[in-house]
Amino acid sequence: MQIIKKVLNSSVVLVEDERGVERVLLGKGIGFGAKPGATVAPEDTDRVFVALDDADQRNLVELLAQIPGEFVEVTRAIVMDAEASGIQLDPHIYLTLTDHLHFAVERLRRGLRVTNRLAWEVRTVYPMEHEVGLRALALLRERTGAALPDEEAANIAFHLVNSEVGRPAVDSMRVVGLISDITTIVTHSGGVALDADALPPRRFLTHLQFFAERLFSDRLAAQDDDLLFATMTAKHPRAVATAERVRAFVLREHQVAISDEEVGYLALHIARAQSS
Repeated sequence: MQIIKKVLNSSVVLVEDERGVERVLLGKGIGFGAKPGATVAPEDTDRVFVALDDADQRNLVELLAQIPGEFVEVTRAIVMDAEASGIQLDPHIYLTLTDHLHFAVERLRRGLRVTNRLAWEVRTVYPMEHEVGLRALALLRERTGAALPDEEAANIAFHLVNSEVGRPAVDSMRVVGLISDITTIVTHSGGVALDADALPPRRFLTHLQFFAERLFSDRLAAQDDDLLFATMTAKHPRAVATAERVRAFVLREHQVAISDEEVGYLALHIARAQSS
């Protein structure tokens, strides 16, 4: 049995079960006319429970009390779209993405525009999540009348990626930021034109995605593969020189020492991209 403790908006209520466990309950119109102390009907399946397990989530609950219910409904539609695309999400996406969408619309209405300089990288590295983000913009425009710029799809994609079940627990913003830094080095130092529609550059960007995720989750290769590194140095010295610049950058900016094995694989992908 679920008892309503607090009505946050027309689509969100805070409930408590018989064991005293609190959850956020999301459902279309569930908060409309509801009163604290009322019992929530258990047979309604068109609802989503989000567990509260730390202070940060409680802060988000307070934020939801200030957000119109229509944004919760938009978030639910976005999550359904993402899951239909094969993206499995943690339920906390309902809190974080709702807050983000509301803030983005308010920012637009005040005439404030924040440029996402990583939009290209996001579209390339996380194409499925970015496509969901583009459809989310159309849905948001339909439901609220707010026409957010297309680059906002990248911000929505960030939230989806960070909430994906089974993905390494790293900040996608840091991952894409590092990818952007490395591609800048490779483009300027290695003479590589990164056309995301060509196969070798796509492979290179995919390698960078997993490299960045492994770096930020402390899972980089620790052993040195001298054979690969030596072979690449002999056959593709230009690619290795570019990879060495990346190694120096990562050590300087992130205080992480990259092994010769990682440099060798990075040089291999750079060489492929250079020949495309």
